[in-house]
Amino acid sequence: MKIESVKENVSFRRAYHKGKSMVLPAMSIYWKKNNTSKQRLGITVSKKIGNAPCRNRLRRIVRAAAYSCSDILPQGCDIIIVVRSAMKGLKSTDIERMLKNRFESN
Repeated sequence: MKIESVKENVSFRRAYHKGKSMVLPAMSIYWKKNNTSKQRLGITVSKKIGNAPCRNRLRRIVRAAAYSCSDILPQGCDIIIVVRSAMKGLKSTDIERMLKNRFESN
């Protein structure tokens, strides 16, 4: 199943303020129902983390991990992942394992 991107600032803010959240050492995850059957993924990486190539690499790694475990992520939700500095040096399989551990236990 294809995961769409969250592009609108209002969708990000709605997930931050009205959605559910969990904090992991490498990332914070927010999710909120979006009144559709589609999963939408938004990834945020602060400029404090690194330069543009570093931030884009982290986005690609997170996107790959989220796509590979999209079946266990909440359906019909906007999922926002905020990358933290502890994610530097991790691989997509590490991030995928973190996501699976958190969402399979809930």
